[in-house]
Amino acid sequence: MSVELRLGSVLDIHAAEPLRVQLLALRGQSVVVDGSGVERLGGLCLQVLMSAQKTWASDGHSLVIEGVSRDFADQWNAFGAAGLAHPQGEAA
Repeated sequence: MSVELRLGSVLDIHAAEPLRVQLLALRGQSVVVDGSGVERLGGLCLQVLMSAQKTWASDGHSLVIEGVSRDFADQWNAFGAAGLAHPQGEAA
């Protein structure tokens, strides 16, 4: 069974630390991250999410980013992160 974490609409520098804390509280569980409401994705939150994906994988658990908004997908790709890690279910 997976736990769901819904991301806020603005993932800027101010959201990075709270996001890190939320994710660490879920460590050891499979997590589905809902990115459908994201309007702005900043670099620090991108790093937090990518680090979490790697951490969960090394722990033997899944962390999947699903249902991403077009803004989320566009900004993820604009950072050049598409080749490193990727959100699932990108907006068409």
